[in-house]
Amino acid sequence: MIDEQIFLSEQTQDIYPSRYSNSPHMIPRADPVVYGSDFSNAPIHRELIEQYQQQGFLVLDNVFSDDEVLMFQQELNRLSQDDALKQCDEVITEKNSGDVRSVFRIHELSPVFSQLASDFRTMELARFLLGDQVYIHQSRLNYKPGYRGREFYWHSDFETWHVEDGMPRMRALSMSITLTENFYHNGPLMLIPGSHHTFVSCVGETPAEHYRQSLKRQEYGVPDDRSLEQLIDEGGIVSAIGKPGSLIIFDCNVMHGSNGNITPFPRSNVFMVYNAMSNKVAEPFCSQKPRPEYICSRKNIRTL
Repeated sequence: MIDEQIFLSEQTQDIYPSRYSNSPHMIPRADPVVYGSDFSNAPIHRELIEQYQQQGFLVLDNVFSDDEVLMFQQELNRLSQDDALKQCDEVITEKNSGDVRSVFRIHELSPVFSQLASDFRTMELARFLLGDQVYIHQSRLNYKPGYRGREFYWHSDFETWHVEDGMPRMRALSMSITLTENFYHNGPLMLIPGSHHTFVSCVGETPAEHYRQSLKRQEYGVPDDRSLEQLIDEGGIVSAIGKPGSLIIFDCNVMHGSNGNITPFPRSNVFMVYNAMSNKVAEPFCSQKPRPEYICSRKNIRTL
């Protein structure tokens, strides 16, 4: 019992404080990036794992077949035309146009994407990198339609998941499957290599029910200009481009964002966030109540 109490105490200790001060802070990462160590059984080459360790992300081409991509695209279109679904809390619309921006909890709303969440190509890689059994912390479809697709400002997912959801440590990652071609010019995911080694503590106090606005446009939990400049000076910016069926894997703390899309070419991806079972969320590291289940799996946790 004593050992378990020590473990729980360590898990709930806030070693990455954020939104508590009027000035930002840069805190060195205290957690591993890659938890798996048996490279003889790794699902991808060691060189790629080392690249992930150093940069905080990987882009793997042609992971899914043309037939699979077509099935994903058909489901993407079906969901976008589902009028009943648009009335659900899980659907986030653009602030001005009313276009669908994101659909959360997609691994439970869609049989197609439910199967994708437990696909061995993604699940086994997540298990190795996180060194544990995994579950879906969050899933979503991101639509970025042509001409009117809005930007996603720079942020670390972990900062939000830690502060607003109570994720204790950096033992989670995202996998994004490209459903349309991601060009340089249609608002692809942009990442700052190496930024995952530093936690940027943001300024401001989290407002009540912040998620209602932040999913449309985030104003709290975003890095300050000077911290961003330092991270970009050190690591630069990489755009994650690829054909449909590519897989983008990125660490929970890597700084990322995307520009708006004013081209005729839509950019849509599906995201699966895998969290280690040993890293399940606790109480939020702020004074607010937890975000809804469709944003953060807290009660409905199933080992994959």
